[in-house]
Amino acid sequence: MFIQNLLLVVVDVLKVPSILVGLVAMFGLIAQRKPFPDIIKGTVKTILGFLVLAGGATVLVGSLTPLGDIFKHAFDVQGIIPNNEAMVSIALEKYGAPTTLIMAFGMVANIIVARFTRLKYIYLSGHVTFYMACMIAIILSVAGFEGVQLIYTGSLTLGMLMAIFPAIAQPHMRKIIGHDQVALAHTGTVGYVLSGWIGSLVGKGSKSTEEMNMPKNLSFLRDSTISISLTMMIIYFILSVSAGREYVESQFSHGQNYLVYSFVQAITFAAGVFIILQGVRLILAEIVPAFTGFSEKLVPNARPALDCPIVFPYAPNAVLVGFISSFVGGLVGLFFLGQLHWVLILPGVVPHFFCGATAGVFGNATGGKRGAMLGAFAHGILITFLPVALLPVLGAIGLTNTTFSDTDFGVTGIILGNMARYLDKGMIMMIITGCFALLVIYNYVASNKATSEEAKSE
Repeated sequence: MFIQNLLLVVVDVLKVPSILVGLVAMFGLIAQRKPFPDIIKGTVKTILGFLVLAGGATVLVGSLTPLGDIFKHAFDVQGIIPNNEAMVSIALEKYGAPTTLIMAFGMVANIIVARFTRLKYIYLSGHVTFYMACMIAIILSVAGFEGVQLIYTGSLTLGMLMAIFPAIAQPHMRKIIGHDQVALAHTGTVGYVLSGWIGSLVGKGSKSTEEMNMPKNLSFLRDSTISISLTMMIIYFILSVSAGREYVESQFSHGQNYLVYSFVQAITFAAGVFIILQGVRLILAEIVPAFTGFSEKLVPNARPALDCPIVFPYAPNAVLVGFISSFVGGLVGLFFLGQLHWVLILPGVVPHFFCGATAGVFGNATGGKRGAMLGAFAHGILITFLPVALLPVLGAIGLTNTTFSDTDFGVTGIILGNMARYLDKGMIMMIITGCFALLVIYNYVASNKATSEEAKSE
């Protein structure tokens, strides 16, 4: 009982990104034998940066949530709204114990994978790690896994994913950030890479979203905070007028004039983005030097993989372009789902913002404005269709009115779920273990080859 309670406390700590990254920063600074005041300062400022980021996200989500409901009422549409948090809260009643264990041992597996393979990425987004652990627990449990089999297979799968997805995104991250010291840890990687690829195809000659040519009297729009505020005002006004004054004032504004409410919510959205950008800058200033000590002692040459807002400061205009383009893609996808008479996936405003905005930054890095728009649009379509294919592998829990939203959940869930459908448990365990072994063997062979080539050159 004591061990179980201790494990729950540990997992609760690891689920909080600010504490997790703060601990990594603290261990890194200790490993570098920094003075005690520097250790305290670096640890607290890292935690503070993540709390500022989380505070900005809370402000932003608070302004976005009513927008989704207003949209549904304005256009009278019903269907499933993908939402990771809602899905996990439903699933934890039945799958709480395996989710907790898979997350705890999955993070250990991530360090092992980073230490003994060429995938030198430490995944530091604790909350989405928890969500992915939950989905893996659901799929493997539905397939008949239990006990040690379930925890072993789930943990090793999670640990490899925590190193593989940042590695897939890293070529684009180098273009966005301009260096190789930070990686991406978020569950929309497949969509971001798709956006970057589309940008490389369509963006020849297209200028960056950050290089907008404007008349002198409109130069104030170069300030991303102003342009985001004005754009969101237009969106809020259109949807509020479409939904009707009575609905908005009775359900959301508590009697405040619906246009005044829309104005305030639009500015609140921009404030949330501004707070997030400040938090990201604070985190980057502390975590990169602190992580050096952590990687030198535990995983040589490792990179910290951080949550998706880490890329927002590098292209603030692409953040807005990506959000709108992804949401439009979601609407187009919804139309086609209706024509096909499939389950309707309504565009969730929150996933389309965080994932769509990141897709916009990736598309902009390879294809400028055209890449940001078309890449994020494709991302919006992808996160509309993937949840439909994911629903069958989630078992009975897939019958609820929500599902996982981001692309990595869809791709991982569909592959793992179909493996569970067509292969027995022993074969699945062999495949997962074999994949890990191949990564280790490849690293060993490549390292030996590099060493022998260096010896020959000398």
